[in-house]
Amino acid sequence: MAPPRGHEDLGLQPERTLLAWRRTLLSLVGASVLFLRWVPHHGALAVSLVLLALLAAGGIWLGQGHRYRVSVAGISADRTPPPLLPVLALGLAACTLGGLGVFVVLVLG
Repeated sequence: MAPPRGHEDLGLQPERTLLAWRRTLLSLVGASVLFLRWVPHHGALAVSLVLLALLAAGGIWLGQGHRYRVSVAGISADRTPPPLLPVLALGLAACTLGGLGVFVVLVLG
């Protein structure tokens, strides 16, 4: 039996992954704009939410090219390493943003 052939369309899966990261980046930028509305009422805490969202978005933006190249190379080699650090960092940022947002709304609101 012949070994399985490699991925036929090298751009398809990496492109979908890249687009998903871009949607997440745009969502974080949108959230940071919404957090700007809280700055007059909550001051430094709202500014920290804006900065955290923009920092996470900037990290995604800076790592996009590298993640795309690793994904294309991994599909060609039939072995794609999972992006553990970016996913963990984004998860931590999202949980922190969510927790602080709930705190602002319920406790300080």
